[in-house]
Amino acid sequence: MTNWDDEFRGTIGTTFAESEPFWPTRPSAPVAAPNVVYVVLDDVGFADLGCFGGEIDTASMDRLAADGVRFTNFHTTALCSPTRASLLTGRNHHSVGMGVVANWDTGFPGYRGRITRRAATLAEMLRPNGYSTYAVGKWHLVPTDEMTAAGPMDHWPLQRGFDRFYGFLDGGTDHWSPDVVEDNRPVDAPLTPDYHLSTDLADHAVSMIREHRSVYPEKPFFLYFCFGPGHYPLHAPRDLLAKYRGRYDEGWDAIRDERLARQLKLGIVPEGTELAPRNDDVRPWTELSPEEQVVAARLMEAYAGFLDHADAQLGRVLDALEATGAADNTIVVLLSDNGASGEGGPYGSLNYMAKTNGVATPPVDEILARLDEIGGPTTSPQYPTGWAMASNTPLKRYKGTTHAGGVRDPLIVCWPAGLREQAGAVRRQYHHVSDITPTMLELIGIVAPETVGGVEQMPLEGTSMSSTLQSASAPSPKAAQYFEMYGRRAIWHDGWKAVSFHAKGDDFANDVWELYDTEHDFAEVHDLAAAEPERLAALVERWWEEARAHHVLPLDDRSVERFLTPKPKPITERSRFVYYPDVRVPSYSAPDVRDVSYTITVRVDCTGRDVASGAADGVLVCLGDRFCGYSLFVHNGELVHDYNCAGHHYVARSSEPLPAGPCELRYTFTKTGRLQGEGTVTIDGGAAGSVDVARTLSTHLSPAPLTVGRGPLSPVSPLYDAPFPFGGVLHTVVFELGNDRAGVPTSPFLD
Repeated sequence: MTNWDDEFRGTIGTTFAESEPFWPTRPSAPVAAPNVVYVVLDDVGFADLGCFGGEIDTASMDRLAADGVRFTNFHTTALCSPTRASLLTGRNHHSVGMGVVANWDTGFPGYRGRITRRAATLAEMLRPNGYSTYAVGKWHLVPTDEMTAAGPMDHWPLQRGFDRFYGFLDGGTDHWSPDVVEDNRPVDAPLTPDYHLSTDLADHAVSMIREHRSVYPEKPFFLYFCFGPGHYPLHAPRDLLAKYRGRYDEGWDAIRDERLARQLKLGIVPEGTELAPRNDDVRPWTELSPEEQVVAARLMEAYAGFLDHADAQLGRVLDALEATGAADNTIVVLLSDNGASGEGGPYGSLNYMAKTNGVATPPVDEILARLDEIGGPTTSPQYPTGWAMASNTPLKRYKGTTHAGGVRDPLIVCWPAGLREQAGAVRRQYHHVSDITPTMLELIGIVAPETVGGVEQMPLEGTSMSSTLQSASAPSPKAAQYFEMYGRRAIWHDGWKAVSFHAKGDDFANDVWELYDTEHDFAEVHDLAAAEPERLAALVERWWEEARAHHVLPLDDRSVERFLTPKPKPITERSRFVYYPDVRVPSYSAPDVRDVSYTITVRVDCTGRDVASGAADGVLVCLGDRFCGYSLFVHNGELVHDYNCAGHHYVARSSEPLPAGPCELRYTFTKTGRLQGEGTVTIDGGAAGSVDVARTLSTHLSPAPLTVGRGPLSPVSPLYDAPFPFGGVLHTVVFELGNDRAGVPTSPFLD
């Protein structure tokens, strides 16, 4: 498309009087083009919303359902980044390079951790057609080594078609103390006493809507609004934790029965729908000890409060649409990116990073002692798998699997001006997340461009849902849809689904395929593989055809190992790093100090400071937050290093204070065995203090960044309160890595 201001069709003479001016026409959207708002929930199960049978108070989402259309046969990719890539581009996730999360690039076309430029986002398609474009909340579509403020920013929101962005780049963040970005730079969240990220995100969304409607009400906009709930950590305000107190004491089996009964009454599932058998990794509620039941119920209360709070913030955004006169001609699309998460394991967790790094879960009596902290800023909770099973009622399995519990998700489309006669309707036609953007383009009246930014575009792979939006009897336009995640596979065609649950490490050739008649078996309960071998064989062959066509191969069942595999990255290939004051570096681009000897050397000057009184105290450098990481800081005038191994603190403190002048401060970690060593702090080579570090982080140091001169997020060490800025003058921080790393870092979590 020609840039609107490159054309000049007037005439230029010697003087103004002899010339004719020309003003090119700016690109404009089709007449009466609707605004578009995508609302993406995270890890929210099929049955969590009130309008899909849940008991959680989701009045705002139910309000959308009452004014719009609910889809009960809608499917995603089973994981966050892939679903978002498919949603924004209208193509399959492997086709655009996002086979798994953006954190991983395995070196193959379908698994690049970024969206190819050959697949424009909806923002990139709408912006040249007269739309303003805004993104708020979770992004998770940029390679982790490109999250730094130094770029490259090719796949940040503003470089993928959005005019403005406020949110977080990674897959999750602490909602009490988040790591946020505004446009192209990291910023500090306004951490007021009642701060919560969901509120902050809604504040920015409301502000963008008001500013847009105040200045340019004639121009349509696209708002991509992605909440954190219900992805861990499950953080909810105190009043909402109290609201659900005791609600889940009856357990997941009873909640599951209640949800199915409501789904039948609401028409969400057809008459005769059965509950899928209890997932293999979930114990009956009655087999839990009383103490385990108390902990599990509290964790689910945190999830419910977390989602309830997000719903209230969504209500504020919907109210802003109403107040500015935009609501009637705004298409609001609400979905979850995948099924509920079973990542909490059988007991759940108060610190998910402990589980990720293979650190032992504390016994239930220790968790009981911290019961009232659950959901608050001192915990990073995730609920047990039993609650994920209930969240996905009546389906089997979870996020990351290709059975219905991983890929069948709630979808609501609300457009008062265009769907008024369909208000409150339920649709049962089969659809996939790749169908949504083609639907929006059709409803707006825009054809997907053949080139964007000079790059030839791949065709859309989704099919428009516009016919089924208008009619309950319209046939599904979808012919077939494949699925793959972590080597788990499935394919749907003409009402039949073949699916295999691949066990990690097994030979793919030995995978067992199941067959379901999804038209008559909503929850995939009755396996017909033995009765219909020819149909199953044809579907499996069709899966292979789809896999070859969409860059699914090679099959790969690795998960956390992909965090551990070194990639060709100029930043992290170095062994020496020099940092300067006020720098913030994403953890993925920070020095990789896992299972290797290293030193941190800091040059400071405390001239004129009363060091003994604490005037030079503060963080020199830290990475992480209260849940894991490390911090080198000055405390009561002494040099301290705290290695926070998912709540286990190993503290080395100097035996003397810093001098009131220039000095060199150092922390040295000497590896003495796998994931262990000795940490020593020194001041100008003396005043040493040491600690035996019995266990270091193995898989993921932290999702929180490295910062120099202060710790803006929650404190890595309980010895100080954030942000704890250094009181002296800091010149440089130098990391130097040893050569004793034993190949690829390993994790007991993977053993």
